[in-house]
Amino acid sequence: MPTERITFTGHSGDTLAARLDLPDGPHLATALFAHCFTCSKDIPAARRIAGRLASMGIAVLRFDFTGLGHSGGEFENTTFTSNVDDLKAAADYLNARGMAPELLIGHSLGGAAVLKAAAGIASSKAVVTLGAPFDPEHVTHNFGDALGSIETDGAAEVDLGGRPFRIRRAFVEDVKAEALGPAIANLGRALLVLHAPLDNIVGVMNATQIFTHAKHPKSFVTLDDADHLITRTEDAEYAAEVIAAWVGRYVPLAAPAPPPGAPEGVVRVAEADPGGFLQDVNAGHLHHALADEPEAYGGTNRGMTPYGFLAAGLGACTSMTIRMYARRKKWPLAHVWVDVTHDKVHAQDAETGADKVDTFCREIHLEGDLDAAQRQRLLEIADKCPVHRTLERTSTVKTLLVAN
Repeated sequence: MPTERITFTGHSGDTLAARLDLPDGPHLATALFAHCFTCSKDIPAARRIAGRLASMGIAVLRFDFTGLGHSGGEFENTTFTSNVDDLKAAADYLNARGMAPELLIGHSLGGAAVLKAAAGIASSKAVVTLGAPFDPEHVTHNFGDALGSIETDGAAEVDLGGRPFRIRRAFVEDVKAEALGPAIANLGRALLVLHAPLDNIVGVMNATQIFTHAKHPKSFVTLDDADHLITRTEDAEYAAEVIAAWVGRYVPLAAPAPPPGAPEGVVRVAEADPGGFLQDVNAGHLHHALADEPEAYGGTNRGMTPYGFLAAGLGACTSMTIRMYARRKKWPLAHVWVDVTHDKVHAQDAETGADKVDTFCREIHLEGDLDAAQRQRLLEIADKCPVHRTLERTSTVKTLLVAN
C-alpha cells in the first residue's frame, strides 16, 4: 500500500502533516480520518482502518490536528471548532486533488468533529464514529482538578495519557457551548456508530444518544471488550472489517474493468501486519479474506493458511461443478458439500522446502433422492472440476519483480 507524506494548510494558516494511504490498484473512493483527542494520525486504529480501506480501493487521508503530532501551530490555541475547521481544510485539499472525500471517519472527539463537519463537506455520503462522545464537553472530564485553574487563570497544564498539555479557557467554553444533537438529527448521511460497551473513557451511553438522534440509514455495532483507543490489533482489525463491509452500501465503488489476460481480475495479497504473517486478500473491491499461519508457526490464526485457500478452491469448484451438472440434468440433488484435506503444513513446508507429491483428499457428500447410477456419474463429474484439472496438470508460474 503506497503512502504519501503530505502537508496542507490548516484553519489558522499553520502547516498540517498528513498521510495519504493510496490503493495499490484503482482508486474507487476517498475517506477522511479524524484522530482522537491529543492523539495522532499514526495510532494503531487509524493505521489499520486506513490500510484495510486502501486494500479495497478507498484512499484514506489521516492528519494531525493543529499543534499535535507533526503538525504546526500551538495546541493550546485550538478548540473543538478549530478541529472542525481543520477537517474542512483537509476536505478542501482532497477536493483540489480531485479526490473529494465520500466517507468521514472519526475516533473519540474526532468522531464528534466529523459529525459536526459533515454538513460542510458536500461530497460526504457516509460517516463513521468510533468511541465518540455525544456531548463534546465530555472531554473536560479528563481535566480533573485543573478545570478550576483553567477557569480562574485562563489556562492550566493537564496530564493526558502521561503527557502534559496546556488547555485554555477558550477550549472549555467552546466544547460547553457545542450541542451535537441538531447536527446529528440533520446529518443527511448514512451513519455507522462503533463503540465498546466497556469503554471507561467515553461511556457507551454516548453511542446510544448519537444513534437515537440520528435518522436512518444508521447502524450501531459494539466493539466488545476493546479499549477506548482500540489499541489491540484484533480490535482494530474488527473495526476495519465492519467499516469495509458497511461502506459499500452507501459509497458507490464502481468496479474497474479487469486487465487483459486476467478475466477474473487481479487477486491482490498484501501484508496486514508486517510483524507477523497476516495478509489482506482482495479479489477486486468486493471480496476480502484474511490469510495467516497458526499460532504454533508464528502467526495469529486469524485466517486460513495458503494451503487452506488452495483446498477451498478445490472444494468450491468441485461443489459448483456437481451442482451445474445436476441442474442441467434436472436431477433431485438437494444439497452438496465437499470436505477437503491436505497433508502439508504451509509454514513447515516453506521452511523445509519439501519436494513431494501433494495429495488432496476430497470427501463428497450428496443429499437428495438420487439413484446409484446418478451418484456415480456425479462422482465422475467431480473429476472434471476445472481446479481439479489445474492441480493435476503441470502449471507454469511466471514471476515478475515490479519496481516501486
